[in-house]
Amino acid sequence: MFEGRLVRLRALRSEDAEHHLRWRNDPEVVRWATAGDPCFGPVTAEAIGLGFETMLRLHPRESAVFTVEDLEGGSVIGMADYRDVDPYAGVATLGVTIGEREFWGRGHGSDALRLLVDHLFGAYGLSRLELDTWSGNERAVRAFTRLGFREEGRRRSAVPLDGKRYDRVLFGMLREEWANPA
Repeated sequence: MFEGRLVRLRALRSEDAEHHLRWRNDPEVVRWATAGDPCFGPVTAEAIGLGFETMLRLHPRESAVFTVEDLEGGSVIGMADYRDVDPYAGVATLGVTIGEREFWGRGHGSDALRLLVDHLFGAYGLSRLELDTWSGNERAVRAFTRLGFREEGRRRSAVPLDGKRYDRVLFGMLREEWANPA
């Protein structure tokens, strides 16, 4: 368990599935988390159950999903994950989704991301972390930049949403750029 200023990251539990089901069936969460990617949602309870069986067995050297809890009230508000860990190159991909709308724009996602970055650079000794978002999610772009991630590229017109096309924005951070070592 890792605690920040606003949130705690803890190990995923089977009872967290109900939250994931709710978030992945909320059109606004799906829109902002993945630009409406139908692979993220909507989704059935059966699909979430199968996914949770896999997520609960993930090997932390390769990937993990954490539950994000609000420190003040203790409620489950989101998820954070890392995946595609390459120990040879020292690289991992990460992500954060705050599924409870009342916590959007209040710093909880940034705090969760900061904790995850500390963990990956600290415990795993990785050299580089990567994440991405779509260009219409300006809140995520600002949060990633504030935390020290640098825009490294764009996949132009790669994200369709509501009859428009957006860029996929790619971000990276090197260990020596991390300003808040644990």
